[in-house]
Amino acid sequence: MRPSVRKSVYAGIAGLSLAGTVAACAPSAGDSSPAPAASGTSATGSTSSSGASTPAAGGSSYKDGTYSADGTYVSPNGTETVGVELTLASGTVTDVQITQHPSNPNTRKFQGEFAGGIAGQVVGRNIDELNVSKVAGSSLTSGGFNQAVEQIKSEAR
Repeated sequence: MRPSVRKSVYAGIAGLSLAGTVAACAPSAGDSSPAPAASGTSATGSTSSSGASTPAAGGSSYKDGTYSADGTYVSPNGTETVGVELTLASGTVTDVQITQHPSNPNTRKFQGEFAGGIAGQVVGRNIDELNVSKVAGSSLTSGGFNQAVEQIKSEAR
């Protein structure tokens, strides 16, 4: 076999191996089991509105209002950021909005899928119960989302 053909074969095998690894890590669309948030990352940019304080389940209290924060997570393309805006009433999430900050087309795809499916998993739930792992085929974005929720929880107290 010629050296150039051999290199092409090896490159093809490596590419297929990478594709198989990524596909094996991809979650099913309906999987919503909790997973730990990514460590070593930070959330920034939180703001809040409204000041009425109401108790939430579990004895903790959160102020009603709309809060936002950015969470970061590590993807195969490097560190990514996702913006989260939650509206709280009596400690319950009444609305969620995701601001996508993709650095490449693959991240855009997964953050878009995440943004399209997150409301069904968090709206109507107590903020203390939120810890998503896989949403609509996106598993890594969840780490940034969970990190932003932790920041929002501290701001809403």
